[in-house]
Amino acid sequence: MRSTNTEDAARPFSPVRMLFLAFIARPVVRFMTGMDVCHSERLPKAGPAIVVANHNSHMDAFMLLSLFPARLLHKVRPVAAADYFLANPAISWFSRRIIGITPISRKVARGEDVLAPARAALERGEIILVFPEGTRSKDGALAPLKAGVARLAEAFPAVPVIPVWIEGAGRVLPKGATTPVPMNCTALVGEALHWNGSRTDFMEGLRERLEGLAAEAPPQRWAN
Repeated sequence: MRSTNTEDAARPFSPVRMLFLAFIARPVVRFMTGMDVCHSERLPKAGPAIVVANHNSHMDAFMLLSLFPARLLHKVRPVAAADYFLANPAISWFSRRIIGITPISRKVARGEDVLAPARAALERGEIILVFPEGTRSKDGALAPLKAGVARLAEAFPAVPVIPVWIEGAGRVLPKGATTPVPMNCTALVGEALHWNGSRTDFMEGLRERLEGLAAEAPPQRWAN
């Protein structure tokens, strides 16, 4: 499957997507997680921007989407694995048109730019949500981070990269589970990073920011 896809370029405004995210997904997230947010003022107020978060659960993307006001939701796009979220026509339609993913292929041909859809989204002024671990963690520990974020930061040095640590989502809906359990979660927003000239140093700084946010996370409790 090719990573570039003209079908995902410059999508028109979708009132169905807006209604789903604002009036179904957001209330469900708040009910299931009672989500507390620390430092919400650090979230981007406009695009383009890159929001980077740890990944423990399919709840993560919905929690990140719920952090943004309705007026920005049409610009917020989770970056997601094409082989998983485009697996069949029904899942593909829901993922593209309702969740609004930017699909990235994890299997690409030699010389193909796997990040092309993410680059296109940033060029359109969108806010992309990236999970650089590449897959959901089973134990909540931060796995090694893939360097695609650094490549995007290098290509768009003026675009802020905002780290977010999500605490507790892996207990609400852990990897392999199908039924969520109400449990309080916290989203901790870090200060923005910018390209510093070195992919290695950038990724080390990003990991330090995420681990620092994790250390600030409060104890979890049952959702109210």
